[in-house]
Amino acid sequence: SNDLKVTSHVQRPQDDWILHTIMIDGYGVPFRFKRQGKYQNLKGARVNLTYYPSVENVAGISLEVMKVVRIKRS
Repeated sequence: SNDLKVTSHVQRPQDDWILHTIMIDGYGVPFRFKRQGKYQNLKGARVNLTYYPSVENVAGISLEVMKVVRIKRS
């Protein structure tokens, strides 16, 4: 998907990785990806994404998330 606007970007440590969670304008599903280091904040930025749907279980509840394969500022 091209030229999507990021409304929220959260970075938190998870083991040896940084888990990035972004919310995209017009989507009610979080987009997640892991990287070795922190990124600059993407809030308000426009990005190009390649992703696929996935399901995560949190405390016995199934949540739909999008796993990001590729992210780039547009």
